[in-house]
Amino acid sequence: MSEPLLSDKLNLETARISWLELQPHFARGVAVYVAEDLDLIGIAKMMADDNSTELAKLMQQGRFGVVTENQARQFLDDNQDMWAVVVAPWVLVQPCRD
Repeated sequence: MSEPLLSDKLNLETARISWLELQPHFARGVAVYVAEDLDLIGIAKMMADDNSTELAKLMQQGRFGVVTENQARQFLDDNQDMWAVVVAPWVLVQPCRD
């Protein structure tokens, strides 16, 4: 898929959703945390393009990776709204800033 088409597709498929609604994906081990300061669509494109080098760097920094138990608990306690986008089989989640 061309870069502009992929960006458009990911933008259209991105939605705001509560963490509570995302818990089944966490339970399946497919919820992936994206730090608030990162571009969610940019990260989704990296995943779709299998850019493992850049993603590994972000993982090392703790800014990208499978949602941990502690993160999930905090998101639930805070009733956190998230931005989410699917890059099958993964569901990328990013806390909403507002």
